[in-house]
Amino acid sequence: MILNRALKQLLIFFLFFSAAISQKYEYKNPSRDGIGKFYHNREISKVMGHLGASWLERKTRQKEENSQLLTKNLMLSKDMVVADIGAGTGYYTSRLAKKSKIVYAVDIQKEMLIINKKNMKSMNINNVDFVLGDIKETKLPLNMIDLALFVDVYHELEFPYEIMLSVKKSLKKNGRIVLVEYRKEDPYLKIKPLHKMSIKQIIIEMESVGFTLDRNFNRLPIQHMLFFKKNET
Repeated sequence: MILNRALKQLLIFFLFFSAAISQKYEYKNPSRDGIGKFYHNREISKVMGHLGASWLERKTRQKEENSQLLTKNLMLSKDMVVADIGAGTGYYTSRLAKKSKIVYAVDIQKEMLIINKKNMKSMNINNVDFVLGDIKETKLPLNMIDLALFVDVYHELEFPYEIMLSVKKSLKKNGRIVLVEYRKEDPYLKIKPLHKMSIKQIIIEMESVGFTLDRNFNRLPIQHMLFFKKNET
């Protein structure tokens, strides 16, 4: 009798929690580059598939984005455990691996992970663990990550709230999330509108999951680079 009552209460809690999560999103007619799903009044972008992998490795990327400066200002050390979320072909995975203890390369496309693994092997990088996540869960180990990096990825997350909760659980107490996104505030930046985000929008979404802006590195040519920490409980 007591067990049945406990199960009933658990079911009620689960249904209530599921309803609360579903209310975080709105659905409307999609734009050309969006999926018609809105989070905090922002339409979520379509995901760039593995067929566009060559764009991630374009020769002009360093000049356009100054990836060297980005990596330097992560302030990595050889005792750090890092997650490259939406790792793709491994453009940043390799840069992180050279400066940290271990890198978890996470992607929801197995084709991207195959390319990433091949690229790491060609560079003799062997401190990378490859993780096939899904649209709601990164599959990262709990309380293990010092820094989780999202480069031009967050705007494509189909379930941003759930993914950030997942990352939050994987972070150590003093762990950080770093979001790098093209600047929406720049009207001259030739990037699809849904692939750009404003600082204001990013902060609103991160605060809703229990993160606080810790640092804003604003010296990248065309991207925001925002560091977030978990709220103290």
